Amino acid sequence: MSYNYLPLDRKWLNFQQVKNLLDYEQLVSITFDAHERILACRGYLDRKMEEKDRQYYGINTGFGFLQNVKIDASQIEQLQYNLIVSHACGLGEEVPRDIVKLMLMLKIKSLSYGNSGVQIATVIRLMYMYNHDVLPVIYTQGSLGASGDLAPLSHLSLPLLGLGEVHHDGKKMPSSEVLAKFGWEPIHLQSKEGLALINGTQFMSAYGMYCLKKAEHLIAMADLVAALSFDAFDGITEPFDEHIHAIRQHKGQVDTAAQLRRHLSGSGIASQPKKQVQDPYSFRCVPQVHGATKDAFDHVLAVMLREINSVTDNPNIFPEDDLVVSGGNFHGQPLALVLDYFAIAMSELANISERRTYQLISGQRGLPLFLVKDAGLNSGFMIPQYTAAGIVSENKQLCTPASVDSISSSNNQEDHVSMGANAATKCLRVISNVEKVLAIELLSAAQAMEFRRPAVSSPVLEELLTAFRQKVSFNESDRLLHTDMKAAIGFIADWPAILTSQV
Repeated sequence: MSYNYLPLDRKWLNFQQVKNLLDYEQLVSITFDAHERILACRGYLDRKMEEKDRQYYGINTGFGFLQNVKIDASQIEQLQYNLIVSHACGLGEEVPRDIVKLMLMLKIKSLSYGNSGVQIATVIRLMYMYNHDVLPVIYTQGSLGASGDLAPLSHLSLPLLGLGEVHHDGKKMPSSEVLAKFGWEPIHLQSKEGLALINGTQFMSAYGMYCLKKAEHLIAMADLVAALSFDAFDGITEPFDEHIHAIRQHKGQVDTAAQLRRHLSGSGIASQPKKQVQDPYSFRCVPQVHGATKDAFDHVLAVMLREINSVTDNPNIFPEDDLVVSGGNFHGQPLALVLDYFAIAMSELANISERRTYQLISGQRGLPLFLVKDAGLNSGFMIPQYTAAGIVSENKQLCTPASVDSISSSNNQEDHVSMGANAATKCLRVISNVEKVLAIELLSAAQAMEFRRPAVSSPVLEELLTAFRQKVSFNESDRLLHTDMKAAIGFIADWPAILTSQV
């Protein structure tokens, strides 16, 4: 198979594969094994449907509180059609393109196990949609994160029926236009297919994987920017000594201290004698704070990988064991908890970053007040810190856990829900805010470093500074800092921090 394709089947899907899918615009394809398992499961379900006296939830019954309503065999396709159109009740902002792509891929992955009862034509159409860049318009609001991500996945599924809207060729259009363009007929859903499509955690898990991908980069950048601020503040390197961290042994802490030692290696500023005995916590405790976030990252990644390598629709079908079993694998509690946890962990990177910015502008260690000449005439870097503080405060509000809430639905049949979808969307908002706060710290640290000249920092940090100065020049006097802040955010997003961290 071409390396341009991500193969989807029962084999474990890892984090690097998910990142490559987005970074290299890969296509997707189910494997021969997945194809055969899907066919076998569908054939088994067709045979079970011939048993006239048996009722299977959502297959020949109504849904949720309507589970006891028997549906006639002649109405099965209409039942599945009605399910999707009635549940497509999303509102709010549109889900970002890359997350929609992950949702599509993860839905195909979940169906590839052969425990969902879909027809092969449905899976192939989902593959065609992904590979032809036909991306459904999906909305951020509507899921309770428990019966599966019902509303978002319904919007994902509408184009199979020729309904809803899609993004294609840079435009938003009715899906019927795209079907006509490619000569695709609407899918005629068979028994169980509507449930297989909209039961599942692919909205939450797609957000989770995207957050992890973005966070991995920002965590590396946080170490790099903190090291630059450390030298700009003329800090003492003693707290990064490996002996200190060896007697506590939290992996993230040990790794962060080692990272800071690498980033600061060869710094003329770091090797200078210091007047102070200790530095503030925001500098001295970077290994402990950043390290705790890294440990949280590892835990969240483990949960998310387990989830994306799972079958999460309902009922589940086991042809080899002659079983059709109704359960609750669609419940998002494992994801809701870790997404809340991850938002809190990532917010701390911004929290401590803003404190370092505050220290840099406060007129200490030989740095001018607000990092500008002629302070008073010039306000300098006074207000970027305000912006960072406002964003950090917003993050604190966003970090109120969604997972502690539950509101009963479906006439109390679905009486405990995870609210994991809300945890997912606000986690991404927190991470986007972290990027902004780190950019403000970088802007401030780069300005502060100019007042340390002719002393020089380490090769790694001088390389960072040189590259940053190509985007943002030294601030001689007051100017429009919004432009500089936007440029710094772009720099944070694009700088290859993970590669730098391996130097």
